[in-house]
Amino acid sequence: MRVAFVGKGGSGKTTLSALFARRLARSGAPVLAVDGDINQHLSEALDPTTGAPPFTAPPLAAHLDDVKDLLRGDNPRIASREAMVKTTPPGRGSRLLRLLGDDELHTRHVRRVGGVPLMVTGAFDESDLGVACYHSKLGAVELYLSHLVDGPGEYLVMDMTAGADAFASGLFARFDMTFLVAEPTRRGVSVYRQYRDHAREYDIPLAVVGNKVTGEDDLLFLKEEVGDDLLTHVALSPWVRSAERGAPQGELEESNRHALDVLRSAVDARPKDWPALHRHAVHFHLRNARAWANEATGQDLAAQVDPDFTPPPALLP
Repeated sequence: MRVAFVGKGGSGKTTLSALFARRLARSGAPVLAVDGDINQHLSEALDPTTGAPPFTAPPLAAHLDDVKDLLRGDNPRIASREAMVKTTPPGRGSRLLRLLGDDELHTRHVRRVGGVPLMVTGAFDESDLGVACYHSKLGAVELYLSHLVDGPGEYLVMDMTAGADAFASGLFARFDMTFLVAEPTRRGVSVYRQYRDHAREYDIPLAVVGNKVTGEDDLLFLKEEVGDDLLTHVALSPWVRSAERGAPQGELEESNRHALDVLRSAVDARPKDWPALHRHAVHFHLRNARAWANEATGQDLAAQVDPDFTPPPALLP
């Protein structure tokens, strides 16, 4: 299952992404964490100890052309890497990947941090100023997810960009479950309303995780603001605070570990809807083709959609 953590900047989505991925990994589940936030801090959250080695694998966005060449495979509908855009869906002949498979993409871009395999999108650096937006980097992840065939019991956990900016591309529709992290404040739940309306339009499963909850008043506020979408909550955590200082003391509190287990139960209860994932990929590809991609490539990219392709796991070699 593919799980996205979203929310207002500072809500704690990176922290919860890391905690959730670490708990999955410690249970023995195959899991890949992906840092898709413009502030690339997931590596630090996965291993908060002082003196942790830096993340050494190259960011996915830095090798976008290689990613395109790998994923387009022998698909006759994609003539070249230049004709492949971030929304290009797979078709017959495309290269499909298994989660953490023995392929050049995972070998090059994945390293273990805090016991969790991690892949990063790449930071917004000086060369991007004035000429690019962060979504140009997220295009590499969008292509990866479109060509990923994850199997039963496997998890991908992605820390997304903050706020409603996640809707600036079709990436938000590539997940089986989306957790919106909300603090018990008006600003904390404002992003929820934006996300809820967009998610309902495309039937995206969405649940709210209250964070930094200090008592019944906080919990009551969240219940009043988000209603039945509130799945669980994480209490303000002394352990998280010590970890963010680089010296975690003891273990995460039992109540907060239970909240992470509630998240996993919600994910495991979701059926995998391959037709919906592919339908969303095609929908956003056609929208992008009409909006900018046809003009940018000089081609009618609607022709890249293979009407006879479906992405069940049986297609994997």
